[in-house]
Amino acid sequence: MDHSSLEKLCRDIGAQYSLNEPLAPYTSMKIGGACDILVHAGSEYVVREVVSLCKKENIPYFVLGKGSNVLVSDNGYHGCVILVGKDMSDINVDIERNTISAATGASLKSVCMAALENGLTGLEFAYGIPGSVGGALYMNAGAYGGEMKDIVKSCRYVDENGEYQEMNVDEMELSYRHSFFTGKKCIIISVTMELKKGDKSEIKARMDELMQRRRDKQPLEYPSCGSTFKRPEGYFAAALIEECGLKGFTIGGAQVSEKHSGFVINRGGASFEDVMALVDHIKSVVCEKKGVELECEMLILE
Repeated sequence: MDHSSLEKLCRDIGAQYSLNEPLAPYTSMKIGGACDILVHAGSEYVVREVVSLCKKENIPYFVLGKGSNVLVSDNGYHGCVILVGKDMSDINVDIERNTISAATGASLKSVCMAALENGLTGLEFAYGIPGSVGGALYMNAGAYGGEMKDIVKSCRYVDENGEYQEMNVDEMELSYRHSFFTGKKCIIISVTMELKKGDKSEIKARMDELMQRRRDKQPLEYPSCGSTFKRPEGYFAAALIEECGLKGFTIGGAQVSEKHSGFVINRGGASFEDVMALVDHIKSVVCEKKGVELECEMLILE
């Protein structure tokens, strides 16, 4: 693929980029080959200009934040990966309106800490989710009875034509692990969340409680994409997998976690093929034995 025009654009606007960049280090699963070109999004302007050119030149692109829910093929990605991170991670608190506005690359942990410091409650559920604000809205991330849809007020994004847009929560089509942005080429730029005033000690106690539950129940010591499967209606994926005798089942370097069977982990040296073979085996066995079709929660980039 000819991406010389994209390289020139990056030089012209001062955007850092690299060619044939391995993606494994940028994902929590630590799996994945190289992309053709990786562009570090140092600002909204960089995002808009890169998206506009990719649209014009018909260059495939994918936005990557913390990479906590993405499984990348060992063959990598033939196109442009736009990496949003620390350069797009500003957090602004409006204590009078009880709102927090965060740039897309801000970690959920840092936003939760900002809420705690300002005595704002409602985000405790997100403490410990290892993702970015943009990624969390993209998939309507949730845990322990809370979801992004409960606290999001509005967002700004760059559409597929490279134009800035704004959207209120009632337009976002937020449902279980889904949003308006799911499957689209839009890139979320910032998210505004509306919280409530609360007691700092109670907020901290709840955050500490949920973090301890994560440590106790989840295999945080191994690379993973978090929960591998969405929750089937009327069931729990982890329970179905365990009931089918698959806890600890291993293919290559990929394993159904012995600590939490809802997690497929990289025990060391797992390939994309290992993970996908294990995922397919789990789906097949659960469907055969339980009559339930499991659906992947992680995003698969090939």
